[in-house]
Amino acid sequence: MSTTPTPKFTVERLTFATLTELPNTWQNQDYKALLVKMNYDNPDGISEAELKDMCLMSFTDLEPREAAEVVLGYLYPEELNAGQIENLAHQMLTEKLWEENPELPLHKGFYQATQLLHDAYNGTFPSTKAVQFQVKCTADNPDDLAVFAAEPAAPLVRLLAPGLPDNALINRLFSSQLEGDKFEEAKSMLWQLSTTEKTANSITFEVVSSAYWLEDFKYADTYEAPTHADAVIAEEE
Repeated sequence: MSTTPTPKFTVERLTFATLTELPNTWQNQDYKALLVKMNYDNPDGISEAELKDMCLMSFTDLEPREAAEVVLGYLYPEELNAGQIENLAHQMLTEKLWEENPELPLHKGFYQATQLLHDAYNGTFPSTKAVQFQVKCTADNPDDLAVFAAEPAAPLVRLLAPGLPDNALINRLFSSQLEGDKFEEAKSMLWQLSTTEKTANSITFEVVSSAYWLEDFKYADTYEAPTHADAVIAEEE
């Protein structure tokens, strides 16, 4: 019985930077909505240049925990109930929820919330650290680029993992997902993922993620590695 060869790629880290704030996350409409939640009378009357500062200033009229409840309630109106928001707001004062909370799909929002509140309260909340890099993946066989077509996060994380130390968290905690046919967590690890260039046999991704997962990728030299997409399970009619 013949099996399909595993796609192999040359992986090249092109850039790497550390960030505190995620690009293009908090927008003016978000600051307005937060001001409304804090009962600010007329946020539409604030000039766009002053919206962020006014929002941060309004936070400081509240206790830090109360401000955390406002932000979490705004980011997760459906996902979290009042009791969960209250507990998490308390934890946010001392814990890096984007690293320590078991719910990976909520990590990006926890990071965004903490970063904004850290700015407002001048360090009362934990400091945030993220990474941004470009990585070029060149296929041995141009047809193998199809591995990224449907859901690129899982095959990309499988390619990034060999560029990390053996004791890196992804390699230690997710070895079965790296080898197996389902890696749902990968989407929650790559907070922003975009394609910056594509040729006949290569694709270049820009990744924004937590330093918790991928800070050590800054040391990655060019290497070769195999990858595979998650298995597609047909839905039963």
